[in-house]
Amino acid sequence: MKIDLIGKNALVGGSSKGIGEAIAKQLAASGANVTLMARNKEKMKTIVDELDTNQGQEHGFLVVDFSNFEVFKNTISSFFEQNTIDILVNNTQGPEAGGALEKKVEDYQSAFDLLFKSVVFTTELALKNMQKKQWGRIINVASISVKEPLSYLALSNSIRAAVVTWGKSLAFDVAKNSITVNNVLTGYFDTDRIAQLNAKKAEKLGIPVSEVRAAMEELVPTKRIGDPKEYGFLVAFLASEQAAYITGTNIPIDGGLLKSF
Repeated sequence: MKIDLIGKNALVGGSSKGIGEAIAKQLAASGANVTLMARNKEKMKTIVDELDTNQGQEHGFLVVDFSNFEVFKNTISSFFEQNTIDILVNNTQGPEAGGALEKKVEDYQSAFDLLFKSVVFTTELALKNMQKKQWGRIINVASISVKEPLSYLALSNSIRAAVVTWGKSLAFDVAKNSITVNNVLTGYFDTDRIAQLNAKKAEKLGIPVSEVRAAMEELVPTKRIGDPKEYGFLVAFLASEQAAYITGTNIPIDGGLLKSF
C-alpha cells in the first residue's frame, strides 16, 4: 500500500521537535505540502530544509505561541486568510506536570487555553475549506492518560480528555462532508517531553534518570519506548484516502501499555 498525499496541504502543530517533527517529515515523504507550526523559528527553518520535496512540494512554517491564546488566535487567523488546509494535526506542548492536589483553578484555565481552545479554534478555521472541498483530515494528538490517568499529569489528563470527547462529537457532525476526525492516544515515546518528565521524577525520588527510564520501558509489553517515526507512520495513514472509513476513533499507539480497551 502506497500512501499518496500529493496535492494535499498539511498543518502540523508542535512540529519543531519530537512527535510533531516526525509527523511532518512523514507527511512530506508521502507527498504533502507541509506547514510547521511551533515557537522555535530557527528549529523550524532547519526542519523545512530537511523535508522531502521529491514530489515538487512546497513547505513552510508558522511561528506561534500556543500558551498565549489571544496572540495565537490573531496569528492563526491571519494564516488562514491566505492559506487552506486539507490535513490538520492538532498538537501542542504539554502543560506542567503535577498531581491534582498541586494544581489550582488558574492552572486548569491555562491548560484549557493551551490544549483545548487553541485546538478548537484552529479546527474551526480549517473546516471552512474542508467542507467546501468535501474532504479533510483532522488528527488530534492526545494521550493514553485520557483512558488511564497518570497521577503526575493532572492537567493533561483532564483537558486532553475534553479534546478527545470533543473530537468524537465533531466526527459525527462532519462525516457527511467526507471529513474524518480521529484521536491518537500517545504512549511513551523517545522525546524531550519524556526526558523532562523522567528527570523531574528522578529528582523527586532521588534516583538516576536511567533507572526511571528502565522502569518505564519495563512497563511496556514491547519492552521499549516508541520511536517518533512510528507515530508519523500512523498519522500518515490516517491522513490518507485509505483511511476514509476510519473516523471518531481513539487509537492508542503505546506498545500495548494500556490495559483497558
